[in-house]
Amino acid sequence: MIGVRLMIGVRACDDVSMPMPGMPLQAALIPDCTEPEAHRAAYRSAKANDAIFVCIARRGRRWKVELDAMASSKPYVPDQTMTVLQSAAEALVLDGTVEQANIGADYISMWPIETEKRAREIGAAFHAAMYGLQQPHIAVPGQRERS
Repeated sequence: MIGVRLMIGVRACDDVSMPMPGMPLQAALIPDCTEPEAHRAAYRSAKANDAIFVCIARRGRRWKVELDAMASSKPYVPDQTMTVLQSAAEALVLDGTVEQANIGADYISMWPIETEKRAREIGAAFHAAMYGLQQPHIAVPGQRERS
C-alpha cells in the first residue's frame, strides 16, 4: 500500500483525481475544495473519471463534506441506500458531530464539522457507502426503480 502525506499549503485537488468508477477515495485523498477553482477542478475530474464526487471545504473555522452522484454517468443511488445514508447523517446530527445535513436523491452535504480530519473520515465513509450500496443495483439493472 502506498502511503499518502498531505503537505501544508498543497490542496488535495491540486494533484489528485477522482477514483475510477466503483473505487471510493481514502480519507487522506479527499480533495480540499475550499477555493471555488479547486471545487470546479475536482468536479471536472470526477466527471472525467465517471466517479461519484466527494470533497471537503473549510467554512470559517469548521468544515463541510459534499458528495454528488450526478458527476457519475450512473448517478442512480437506490432509495434504500439513501435511507441508510440519511439515517447515518441523522445520527451525526443527533450526536453533535454536525449541525446540519442535506440529503437529496443524489447529493449529500453536512456541516459544520469541527476538524478537517473528522470531515475527511465522514466524507470517506459516505463515499464508500454510496459506492458499496450502489453496486448491486448497477449489476442488476432490471431491479432499478427511480422515484
